[in-house]
Amino acid sequence: MSFPITEASAIRFSAPLPQACEVVVLGGGIMGVMTAWYLAEAGLKVVLCEKGRIAGEQSSRNWGWIRQQGRDPAELPIMVESLRLWQGLAKDFGAGLGFRQEGVLYLALTEAEMAGFEDWRKHAQAHQLDTVMQTDAAVKARIPGHSAPWVGGMFTASDARAEPWVAVPMLAEGAEARGAAIVENCAVRRLDVAGGRVTGVFTEQGRIACEQVVVAGGAWSSLFLRAEGVAIPQLSVLASVAQTEAMPQVFAGNAADENFAFRRRQDGGYTIAPGQNHHFFIGPDAFRHLFKYIPTLRNDYSKTTFRPLSPRGFPDGWGTKRRWQGDEESPFERQRILNPAPNMQTLAQTCDHFAKALPGIGRPKIKAAWAGMIDTMPDVVPVIDRAPIEGLVIATGLSGHGFGIGPGLGRVVADLVRGRPVGHDLSRFRLSRFSDGSSLDVAKGL
Repeated sequence: MSFPITEASAIRFSAPLPQACEVVVLGGGIMGVMTAWYLAEAGLKVVLCEKGRIAGEQSSRNWGWIRQQGRDPAELPIMVESLRLWQGLAKDFGAGLGFRQEGVLYLALTEAEMAGFEDWRKHAQAHQLDTVMQTDAAVKARIPGHSAPWVGGMFTASDARAEPWVAVPMLAEGAEARGAAIVENCAVRRLDVAGGRVTGVFTEQGRIACEQVVVAGGAWSSLFLRAEGVAIPQLSVLASVAQTEAMPQVFAGNAADENFAFRRRQDGGYTIAPGQNHHFFIGPDAFRHLFKYIPTLRNDYSKTTFRPLSPRGFPDGWGTKRRWQGDEESPFERQRILNPAPNMQTLAQTCDHFAKALPGIGRPKIKAAWAGMIDTMPDVVPVIDRAPIEGLVIATGLSGHGFGIGPGLGRVVADLVRGRPVGHDLSRFRLSRFSDGSSLDVAKGL
């Protein structure tokens, strides 16, 4: 399969659409795939519908990091479980998954950043992680020959990575092998609701009768849910990423400072990206949810580049249709895959930072570049909860943290659907936090 995945990519999953099942999962990113995996493994009849291609959007466009380090405290226990699951998946699927435990290294340019790392480390200690602080000398030992003004860092050796655009379709094959029916190029248009409860879904290929639906639609979740009368304050930001040509290895793991992030690839190059900068397209939802995002904007306003118009056909585009019926073409069919253009100026600056910090290996030559739309919430943690409509479960807003935590959250959501104990406190991820008068607590992760 070529990357990036687009509407022109071959369809790999084309199970026949059944007339009925127990659960429909909407969305073929890692969240939807792993939810379907665990539901099927438990013996439920589950259908996963993806409007475009499996992993066509953010689940294949991310950095590939599988990190415990820097997680919000509420996410951390699920992430610890998820890493164990990744280890098991690596044994099942072999080297093709790209799973390597080479560690995550956060690099500090100031003593204030070091203090923030030290403050987070108490959460690592509470979960017996192998997280250690790094002096400037320790950083020089890990990244020999660097010339960056790093004063130190924080390192978790057990953290890992995988190759996302390869891994997620492989995991979809695993879900299919366990009995899940996966259908690409099949948008779920609307829910079929009677008496306040889900009775089925209307897809572009026909109706499926079902008792429960999981909305794991990434950047599209808010648009879908609003049509059903369920409002979530989800927005999306654009992040650009590049693949370099093969380069000498300077660090085997994943590393980032405020200016740039990099990780070693299977092909001998690096995946590089801006450290904390992103672009935000202004659309109707940006005005609708502005006040809820003020605390987040205070934290990272300087890291956000605002663009006045959301592109045509995007979930928050000015001309994007907001109301439709189950027998009408939906916005999901008009835009099968979000494939925004990367910001090449930003990536050029990223290459400059890389070359300045690591002068011994030269300036990176970009082999390929892409961008993804990261679905986020005002407090930068997801919604994992049942919705007011009986039989509807929401699993969205993973805020750029989804690839690594996907297996663990998939297991959690599957048990939530089944009415079984999930094994973790999900109160931080409840839907009602946006409407019950609670003050939003922006993620304490890094």
